[in-house]
Amino acid sequence: MENSTRYWITVVSKDHIAGGFMQANHGKAGPLRRMKAGDWVIFYSPKQTFKGNEVCQAFTAIGQAADNEVYQCKMTEDFIPFRRNIKFYEVTQTPITPLIDKLDFIPNKNSWGYPFRFGFFEINQHDFDLIKTEMLKENTTIIKQ
Repeated sequence: MENSTRYWITVVSKDHIAGGFMQANHGKAGPLRRMKAGDWVIFYSPKQTFKGNEVCQAFTAIGQAADNEVYQCKMTEDFIPFRRNIKFYEVTQTPITPLIDKLDFIPNKNSWGYPFRFGFFEINQHDFDLIKTEMLKENTTIIKQ
């Protein structure tokens, strides 16, 4: 039987990772609907905070889609983003720089940041396993929701 699990990367500032859910591409539904229950997602954070400029450039969270539901949550009168429930794992923040040469989703190692401009994209299992191994070196427990 073929493995139907898919692997994703989403780009989000480190301070926007919390609460047992994820949003992608400023709350758009499309990326979240591409996932299914059991799919894995790695969070890459270019910055520490959404409005700040402090660089992070690290993989900062990892989790699995908890179910197949995509839902909206009213944040303000004019911002009602789509979300998806995620089972997060406790991980060690992992800088991207030492991994660049080993990652297939980065074809041009000199312009390694280019793939992240899409905000949400699929990666192969090799890249997922490489990043996950680094992130879980010291941690293997699920974060309580």
